[in-house]
Amino acid sequence: MRDLILNRPSKDIDVVVIGDAIEVATKVAKAIGNNVPVSVFKNFGTAMIKLDDVEIEFVGARKESYSTDSRKPKVFSGTLEDDQNRRDFTINALAISLNKNDFGALLDPFNGLSDIDAKIIRTPLDPVITYSDDPLRMMRAIRFATQLQFTIEKQSLDAISSQRDRIKIISMERVSDELNKIILSPKPSIGFNLLFDTGLLQLIFPEMYKL
Repeated sequence: MRDLILNRPSKDIDVVVIGDAIEVATKVAKAIGNNVPVSVFKNFGTAMIKLDDVEIEFVGARKESYSTDSRKPKVFSGTLEDDQNRRDFTINALAISLNKNDFGALLDPFNGLSDIDAKIIRTPLDPVITYSDDPLRMMRAIRFATQLQFTIEKQSLDAISSQRDRIKIISMERVSDELNKIILSPKPSIGFNLLFDTGLLQLIFPEMYKL
């Protein structure tokens, strides 16, 4: 939804299902016809349909619970509200209803559309909890700010600084993936300045910090 509003190319479509996501994906594939294959991930309760170069992922609405030593949450079935609450940023909590009674309606519980207009990166809930639960979100915040040339709102930026040591529980592979996306952005210096100012750079790339 975010990329649609920003007119950015995207080949990923996420469908949140209240109920059995695998069953819905199977029915959608059957309706499309042409023996469209469905990739099923039973452990996660998700399924994916690939049409040409577009991937449509179906996932059940859920809520999450985190432990202090891992970013991998315990997952429970939940409501659409629960699912939107667990999103990392307000601009990523936007959705379009596919229900018959309000098809096409914009679902924007955290004013993500206003944040897109204002070019602001902000978490739906308390940013300290958001970043502590999943520290990779700190890298994602800086990556989105760099790619979109948005501003991270002050409370969220302060939370990144205060929670920066939590990045140590994230694998270097995941950190490197976000760092590479920052480097490939039109203006990587935005990201590196934010990484430096928040103290993350010293932890994830000490050689660059020393420069």
